[in-house]
Amino acid sequence: MTISVKQILDQKGHAFYAVRPTDSVFDALSVMAQFDIGCVLVTDGDRLVGIFTERDYARKVVLKGLMSRNVKVGDLMTSAPFTVTRGHTVDEVMETMTEKRFRHIPVVENNKVLGIVTIGDMVKSIVSQQERTIKHLEHYIAGDLAAE
Repeated sequence: MTISVKQILDQKGHAFYAVRPTDSVFDALSVMAQFDIGCVLVTDGDRLVGIFTERDYARKVVLKGLMSRNVKVGDLMTSAPFTVTRGHTVDEVMETMTEKRFRHIPVVENNKVLGIVTIGDMVKSIVSQQERTIKHLEHYIAGDLAAE
């Protein structure tokens, strides 16, 4: 059975956290710490303009000796981030995350952010799918498929 991004969002929820490009990196980090998340989306009104991650912070602030209170998210964010739609499958998203080394991908349709999926969401979905397959096979081998 193929699992879609829609199913992932329906299960985990559509919540995401966003900051504005004019917010300081410190403000973005505060949101990330408050909600124990690894990234924030960067929006201008309702429009997605970027993503800011822990990796961006480590490579673009810490290593360059910048002060997070003095730098704007818009100066360091990843502009025009890769996005997926609800119709993408877990396998497609996992392949993209692996190839491009992403850990977070916004879900966008008709220029509207619907949520975000993470590598953790993908792994959890794949493990659940494999567990269901194993149980199905165990029942099949035991001859009690009618018990399902």
